[in-house]
Amino acid sequence: MPQRPPSIDPVAAQAWQRRAPARTPWLHEEVARRMQERLEWIRLHPQVWAHWEPVRSGQAAQPLLAARYPKAQCLLVEDQALRARHAARALVPAWWRRWRTPAPQVVDFVPDGGVQMLWANMVLHLAADPQALIGRWHRALATDGFLMFSCLGPDTLRELRALYAALGWPPACPDFTDMHDWGDMLVHAGFAEPVMDMERLTLTWATPGALLDELRELGPNLHPGRFPAFRGRGWRQRLEDELARALSGRDGRLALTFELVYGHAVKPAPRLRVAAESALSLRDMKTLLQTDKKGFSES
Repeated sequence: MPQRPPSIDPVAAQAWQRRAPARTPWLHEEVARRMQERLEWIRLHPQVWAHWEPVRSGQAAQPLLAARYPKAQCLLVEDQALRARHAARALVPAWWRRWRTPAPQVVDFVPDGGVQMLWANMVLHLAADPQALIGRWHRALATDGFLMFSCLGPDTLRELRALYAALGWPPACPDFTDMHDWGDMLVHAGFAEPVMDMERLTLTWATPGALLDELRELGPNLHPGRFPAFRGRGWRQRLEDELARALSGRDGRLALTFELVYGHAVKPAPRLRVAAESALSLRDMKTLLQTDKKGFSES
């Protein structure tokens, strides 16, 4: 199995992870709102849960999730200093508001088996090595804990990609991974019972400039075959003219498609393989011997 989607430049992806601004794009907030509604299907209530990169992935979702699990401890996972400071200011309540629920903690990592739910909204499609990231999530979860994630799917920006291809320009964006491939990666990492679904949104803008500004908020073009140099003002004007020509609908607004992929999977108890000689970690042995001890409750 490939370690990353073939159209992701790992150096550019890691650079973006370091310099991404400390704010949440509107689309990420909307996807987080839709994803938290899917928690209605899950009866398991975590005692400790992790919000992965909340500053970029959905700050408005934090109070919604905290209200859904009011007795649970939350870890806000940010490994970049600027966004960690922002998370501490914006997402940790003042001390006089903490008497009802545990205050979130800003951390740069999650210990193995440390949480019963891991929430990762709109993170995976920009990861330099998504299989490794899924592996980190698997290790962070306790046995019977669950992962909730969302990302962009392969129909995203199909109109923009078609326009670039018609003009003979380099790719406009990476080739995003299909939800069935995400499911395979989850199983490969050790997750069980992956459930995947998707939906498409059509977003519109009044002007090409507004469209380009919002795309810039979502992240850079990480395709390794992207144009390698800086563009001039003349190219920007031509791009806006081509966007207005190709993407305008009857109402004059410019439209682009976004495919949203949602995933849910459970970390099962480790299985001891029968062999002439077997090796098992101390953590896995404790789990096998104490299968009746759950890290969460059912409601």
